[in-house]
Amino acid sequence: MATERRERSGGPDRGGDRRPYQKKKVCRFCKNKGLTIDYKDAKALRPYITERGRIVPRRISGTCAKHQRVVCEAIKRARNLAIIPFTATSI
Repeated sequence: MATERRERSGGPDRGGDRRPYQKKKVCRFCKNKGLTIDYKDAKALRPYITERGRIVPRRISGTCAKHQRVVCEAIKRARNLAIIPFTATSI
């Protein structure tokens, strides 16, 4: 048996079609120190909630772990005070 080296670029047996490199997202709150996270500001929290009412994860929103925890807490407080709905209103 001859040992062959397989290409690591992704042939037909590895799935192929790799995605191009994407630039790493930067936390908006770390970048701009003037931004604050407030549970009373529903307009500012809107980008961190899906249209179904779920909280957007870090890997999609681009926030750092520290600010994601604060955003989640603010969303949960706003939900309890009926500033933001828990779920989508229409199905």
